[in-house]
Amino acid sequence: MKRVLILAGDYTEDYEIMVPYQALEMVGVRADVVCPGKSEGEFIRTAIHDFEGDQTYSEKPGHNFRLNTSFEYLKLEQYDGLFLTGGRAPEYLRLDERVLDIVRYFMELNKPVAAICHGVQILTAADVLRGRKVTAYPAVRPEVTAVGGIFVEKEGDQALTDGNLVTAPAWPGNVEILKGLLDLLGIRIASL
Repeated sequence: MKRVLILAGDYTEDYEIMVPYQALEMVGVRADVVCPGKSEGEFIRTAIHDFEGDQTYSEKPGHNFRLNTSFEYLKLEQYDGLFLTGGRAPEYLRLDERVLDIVRYFMELNKPVAAICHGVQILTAADVLRGRKVTAYPAVRPEVTAVGGIFVEKEGDQALTDGNLVTAPAWPGNVEILKGLLDLLGIRIASL
């Protein structure tokens, strides 16, 4: 059984934690969800970001998501891939040195990494994007280019794969980012 580590925090975007977690579990991938400073059984609060024609997304309360793994006791060698959720959580998660070390571990070993929306901010803070093509929520573009990454604009329901890295601009891209991650994990799903 493949295992993916999902990194999240309070005010992670609801669809960018709920959908990947459920979809990975559905296809037989164990998805361990962690948050720095929290343990298995504790909750993170999520936020729902919607695109309603304003200059940026709106934000509404989401659900409480129960963590199924403790951040403190992680054994990274057990994981085949990493998924970085978006929302507001990345803006403070990227300040945690252990979070950045986790990202560097997966990137240096060329293991599959997926980052959606603002999750790319964690990649920029870990300084692993030099020369890499990524997409993200458009407001993250300056951070990507500042660290030597190549920002590729994509529609919200699209994703971009560059080597071991798959990225998407926002939750409408869940289907494509998950297809990309499964492909990187070597998981093929036969049509019924």
